Amino acid sequence: MKYKIIGGTATALVLLAVFIISLLLPEDNGHRYVEHRDAPQKAPCTTHEADTFCTHLPIVSVNTDGIEIPGRAILDAEGYVTGYTMAENGAETVSATVSVIGQEEQRNHLTDSATFTAAAEIRVRGHSSRRFEKANYFIRFLNPDGTNAPQEFLGMEAHHEWALHGPFLDKTLIRNYMWYNISGEIMDYSPNVRFLELLVNGEYRGVYLATETVTAGKEGARLNLQVNKKDNTFSGYALRLDWGESLDKAIHPFTNYTMRANTQHELVYPGTQNATPQLREEIKNEFSLFEKSLYSYDFNHADHGYTKYIDIDSFVDYFLINELTCNYDAGSLSTYIYKEVDGRYKMCVWDFNSACDAYQEQAIPTDEFRLQNGLWFKMLFMDSGFTDRVIERYYELRKTYFSEEYLFGFMDDSVDYLGDAIDRNNEKWGYTYGSDYDLLHPQDRNPRSYDEAVTQMKTFLTRRLSFMDENIETLRHYSAESKTKKYSEVSD
Repeated sequence: MKYKIIGGTATALVLLAVFIISLLLPEDNGHRYVEHRDAPQKAPCTTHEADTFCTHLPIVSVNTDGIEIPGRAILDAEGYVTGYTMAENGAETVSATVSVIGQEEQRNHLTDSATFTAAAEIRVRGHSSRRFEKANYFIRFLNPDGTNAPQEFLGMEAHHEWALHGPFLDKTLIRNYMWYNISGEIMDYSPNVRFLELLVNGEYRGVYLATETVTAGKEGARLNLQVNKKDNTFSGYALRLDWGESLDKAIHPFTNYTMRANTQHELVYPGTQNATPQLREEIKNEFSLFEKSLYSYDFNHADHGYTKYIDIDSFVDYFLINELTCNYDAGSLSTYIYKEVDGRYKMCVWDFNSACDAYQEQAIPTDEFRLQNGLWFKMLFMDSGFTDRVIERYYELRKTYFSEEYLFGFMDDSVDYLGDAIDRNNEKWGYTYGSDYDLLHPQDRNPRSYDEAVTQMKTFLTRRLSFMDENIETLRHYSAESKTKKYSEVSD
């Protein structure tokens, strides 16, 4: 498959430049495994029938003994979600066996022996995506006694919780894969991901993306977070802003009880088993110190302001990545912030399923900025130092990871890597290209083929980058003296 719209020579030069820059980065930034770039190439099979299921991707099989996986949206007569399906015993999950056929050097077939098998529990995950026919899943690996069993999964570091993202709204299949990986090259951390082809109870479900959940992992393999339940101490934690469906995880820091945040803060690490009431209260109070400093008259004071609490570059990069993609759930929904051991608060990207003009309800304009008015960022952009850093960083990234050559080359190479897996996915789900299954409004936004979906995304990025090139300096308006006077007239 070829979906090239740029010259191969230009792409190669930009990729080489990015690679050289990555080698010059500090060692602790790490070398991110990017599957289409780093996975071993596999020669085509020549010893079986043409109709044999044969893939270069890992095959993941989930077996629940035919029991329906709970978590699907329950809709009323008008199409509104009234709840989610449960297992027969009232539980949110059902037991499952997860197996992987994943040979490193050879292609995979359904008749091959499993290279990994583990017991797990599973449910449908997501919010609006729970309506989709191609479901997303949450899996938790378990020991025989029901306790968590961290497992290395598809070459990623061990943990007991994983997400299986099934691109359905995203017809390119690569939005999350692309932006998690690019973000991981730019920021200190972004969830690792691997493509796979999924079967559930023997039924082929298409191309999926195994995704790390944002948490510590076994012995801090992902994020350096630690908690000791016995003596109620912590030295790192992770929070999520979201719809607020998990009341047992909710905390209510400063921006919640002052009604500045319109979504719920949830404690995702430590988890509910280790988050004692005392720990939750102490984490809430510590996080409130940051928010109170940010929403104060001396918010940018060198000694008392926000700079003592956050990693500024992390917030800058988070803003730019989500603005470039117009991923405007960021900052209020599916939003992760974490604090590592003895560190400062950092942001973590999550969920680009609706990014790059894939919102269902409406087309997102490419000629405006939005996140500077959101939670935390509204105050950060009142500081000219923060605004200057955003603008400087944009110009830096525009030469490498934000160049059209790099972005389009990443897309083309990802599509080429997926290869015939795209065809198999479209054999299963290709009917959704028809007008009877349009998910985007207005109707003319829906692509009618895979090629068209890829072209749409490239067209969006071209327009978006053109706007940002011409208007990035206008962000200085938000830290102009006339805008910030009431916050900046207090002095020592």
